Amino acid sequence: MALKLVGNFPVQPDRVWCAAPHPHLPLVATASTDRAVRIYSLRDFSLVSTIEGGHKRSVRSISWKPNAKGESVLATGSFDSSTGIWHREERGTHGDGEQSLELNSEEREEDEEWRFAVVLDGHDSEVKSVAWSAGGSFLATCSRDKTVWIWEDMGNENYETIAVLQDHSQDVKMVAWHPEEELLASSSYDDTIRLYKEDTDDWVCCAVLTGHTSTVWSISFENNGHQSRLVSASDDQTARVWHRKPKPEKKEEEEEEEEEPSMQPPSIIKGTADETENWEEQACLPKVHTRTIYSVDWSKKTGLIATAGGDGRIVLYKEVGTENGLPDADSGASKEWKVIAQVPAAHGVYEINSVTWCPKWDKLGTTIDGELLLSTGDDGIVNIFEFSL
Repeated sequence: MALKLVGNFPVQPDRVWCAAPHPHLPLVATASTDRAVRIYSLRDFSLVSTIEGGHKRSVRSISWKPNAKGESVLATGSFDSSTGIWHREERGTHGDGEQSLELNSEEREEDEEWRFAVVLDGHDSEVKSVAWSAGGSFLATCSRDKTVWIWEDMGNENYETIAVLQDHSQDVKMVAWHPEEELLASSSYDDTIRLYKEDTDDWVCCAVLTGHTSTVWSISFENNGHQSRLVSASDDQTARVWHRKPKPEKKEEEEEEEEEPSMQPPSIIKGTADETENWEEQACLPKVHTRTIYSVDWSKKTGLIATAGGDGRIVLYKEVGTENGLPDADSGASKEWKVIAQVPAAHGVYEINSVTWCPKWDKLGTTIDGELLLSTGDDGIVNIFEFSL
């Protein structure tokens, strides 16, 4: 088993913080210290667009809005304390019928510019991470100001602040949404991970995950149908898997009691007890990294976990030991995680800022079997790896 370097995007003039694949097109967006966002093609690894002029400082984080109809919408979080929303209409079609904003080399000179549609202000310091919810209705942002904000897309380029969460005591490094639920996670310099969900008309912290002994830099959800899990990466040089314990089933006596008619009028107030989440650490992945792990990503396709960080090493982990590659549904007991591939010095002497799993496309713009892993570094390079057995 090995990770093979199959290419890279054109070198950028400064540090690349992260890369984000488009939800349904063969495109990848990158965020850079030079205040620009660059869009690359996954068909031929060429540069498609350069988005600049909206931020005054480094663009730290990017996120594509899912389910955007007829256009592509990109959120950018910057060290200038603002979040930008960019729009561009999609043009042309691929062989699979999907509309695309990706143009061939002859069309790019006449390509329409990205439109800096909305600026979301409110954070008092650097915006470290932005993330759209799975349905695209909510955008979460977090900052060095210790807060997590949730914005609702009201339509017509209008966004409303619906929550300012102040549960963390230090810099918040990352936000991530559950892939199927409106459940938000955040990780922080205070060594914790917090989970949030809506309770009546307010968003509340419903769980606190503790176990890391230093800053939690990165988090990534996995969802296997019957339970949810989350992986985290930390300055303590460990990556840990957390799982949500199922709520205990009601006893028969309780069910019978509920079936009896009540003389009390129905309540319109939602109880907070139903909004709590019971999460616990399930596994600590084999320790390989010798410096801070800055990034972790859990593949939704293969179940592999990738990590990377300050030691310049990329590590792949696989969960092995039981049928179908799933943990025990009743106990949630973890199987054994094994290191199946490593790439030392993946960016030479430079640190790696992020790793991201990405679909594989052919030159006609159709998804094909396989998956790519993108890594971004302080060297201004985005490397493209392919995993093979």
